[in-house]
Amino acid sequence: MPAEAARPAGSFSALAVLLVVVFINIAGFSLILPLLPFYGREFGASPVEVTMLFSAYSLGNIFGEIHWGRASDKYGRKRVLMLTISCAAASYVAFAFAPTLWIALLIRIVSGFFSGTLGVAQSYIADVTRPEDRARNMGYFGAAFNLGFALGPALGGLLARPEQGLAGFHPPIFAAAALAAGAALWAVFALRESHAPGEARPFPHYGDAFRFVGANPLLVRLFILAFAGIGSFASMEAVFGLWTERNFGWTTREVGLAFIAVGAAGFAVQALLIGPLSRRFGEARVIVVGLAVLALSMLLQPMLRTPVAAVALMSLLMAGHSLAFPNVGALVSRATPREVQGSVLGLQMSSNALSRIVAPPFFGLIYVTAGPDAPYYAGALLIGIAVLVALQAVRIRDAQLRAESGAAT
Repeated sequence: MPAEAARPAGSFSALAVLLVVVFINIAGFSLILPLLPFYGREFGASPVEVTMLFSAYSLGNIFGEIHWGRASDKYGRKRVLMLTISCAAASYVAFAFAPTLWIALLIRIVSGFFSGTLGVAQSYIADVTRPEDRARNMGYFGAAFNLGFALGPALGGLLARPEQGLAGFHPPIFAAAALAAGAALWAVFALRESHAPGEARPFPHYGDAFRFVGANPLLVRLFILAFAGIGSFASMEAVFGLWTERNFGWTTREVGLAFIAVGAAGFAVQALLIGPLSRRFGEARVIVVGLAVLALSMLLQPMLRTPVAAVALMSLLMAGHSLAFPNVGALVSRATPREVQGSVLGLQMSSNALSRIVAPPFFGLIYVTAGPDAPYYAGALLIGIAVLVALQAVRIRDAQLRAESGAAT
């Protein structure tokens, strides 16, 4: 059966309910992000250990995305989302009372495991979306993500009181827990099941997704692009607080407010631009443009070095990210059969999480050994190489479309 043959027509009402779940959940998750460099300092953490706080969450994500993606194929998307978001809320509360850095890292791993459901959410979108609308609706998913990403850090920066020590971080962490609990309740009462559970459905084997991806040249390149791009983006998030504190003396408040502009840029791109651009030029070409924007923003950050430029270029970084990676998800979904949709998209999210584990400490080490500006130059170089891989993906996708057009005639 072709990868898209069995997909149902889209349901905007079902999609809208899911987007609310994504928005509330991401607002809670991202609320903590700009606080981590300052929170880590309360434990005497080095820059490398601070970036480990970012990576620990992604370590849990690896196992969560693979496990919950497979579980949603068997038991249904709604059940998985209700369970995982509730457990994530509890993990935030535990994080507030972590007595040491290492226990905080462990709790972040657990939180990441239960938050590893972006692949499930993308599978839900694929369940209720026509193939031709996939890039647009993945863009809506990204817009909900980025709206939460914009409001969460701002709220965290405003609620935090770092001068009070660890206790000053309790209000934003509790707010994150409350938002996650709200998302879980919304899922219980408003979200409908898009992939009904059934005892006859076999639990997908772990190797199925690996074998399917490995046999598809386009998917291999899309996974490489996501690994390099998302890892670099996460590293810039991790370094940004340290870099702005060193250059401008910023605190949690300024970093949190900066993320309003960052999230707003991503929201605008994904709500207004990604659908029209993808329909006009194709997903693969928009990925190339997004990666080029990523590389440019990284390259210019240490060159311009002003507070206004820092916010503008971090926003440009988010814009490039928002152009590239919803289209990666859309192409992965188009190339994946319905019966392994959750498994493959879960594997993709897991791969993305692995990049967020490996990259931030690596860039943190570059920050310490080569200087605060070096991570930006290293990131620009890495994304420049990724652009070459993206151009290969364009050629493969064009060949696929020509073959499909020839078969149709």
